[in-house]
Amino acid sequence: MIRTLPTSKTYNWCFKTYVILYFTFLFAPLLITCILAFNDSQFPSLPWKGFTVDWFTANLPERVGIFHDQINLDSIWVSFQVAFFVAILATTVGTLGAFLFEQEDFRFKQLLYFMMLAPLVIPGVILGISLLLFSNTLGLYFETRWNLDVELFRPGFWLVVLGQFSFIATLVTLVVAARLKKFDRTLEEAALNLGANRFEVIWHITLKFLSPAIIGAAAVAFLMSFENFNTTLFLVGHEATLPINLYLQVRDGSTPVINAISFLLIVGTSLLAMANLYFSKKEEE
Repeated sequence: MIRTLPTSKTYNWCFKTYVILYFTFLFAPLLITCILAFNDSQFPSLPWKGFTVDWFTANLPERVGIFHDQINLDSIWVSFQVAFFVAILATTVGTLGAFLFEQEDFRFKQLLYFMMLAPLVIPGVILGISLLLFSNTLGLYFETRWNLDVELFRPGFWLVVLGQFSFIATLVTLVVAARLKKFDRTLEEAALNLGANRFEVIWHITLKFLSPAIIGAAAVAFLMSFENFNTTLFLVGHEATLPINLYLQVRDGSTPVINAISFLLIVGTSLLAMANLYFSKKEEE
């Protein structure tokens, strides 16, 4: 909508109604989930039975809160570890990839750029199945040819890390590359003319300029890894991540402890997003 153009009252009313309905659709389920986390009921749904914090703190035979639920706590820790390594790998490789694709004399750039984008358009289910079949094939080959049992090729922690890294690194590359396009190359030339070497230029000038994008991309990579389900479902081993564990609980029937977990995740994600936004603006200033 162009603000300088005249608009009718009907148009303004429809526009405001659309905005309200849109954000209601987005946030109403999250709000209800947060409210039900404090519902004094054995079921994670309405009706409202009263206020309680038992689903956070209780440690009773008939009611166990999230802070005493060892299975859910273990799955949260596994998800945190996976997200940490995925964020580190994706941020490192994605940043290097952004530098690579900004090279003007880089051969086959368009072909490799298209291949880099492929994991984003492939459904997560297909990506997970493909990675599982590929790793099983390699594992079987190593076992039959050299009698080696390579843990990396079996469903488990590191295969989940590699599976998520395969598409999250692409997002990091796109975010950092978008920031890199705005970089003034004359700053590097000036630093080189003043006697700085290539490493010092990259460390003190280029990376400092890219730091808001790198930090933001790392935060996005961490959150995407933490909540990933489709790809992880086919690669996970005996150590289930939180999304897989929640899926199993919802499928088999659960208590409002899943609402308590959702509440903590919503609050934690919001705080992380606000912190990232604050420090990004501070870096730009």
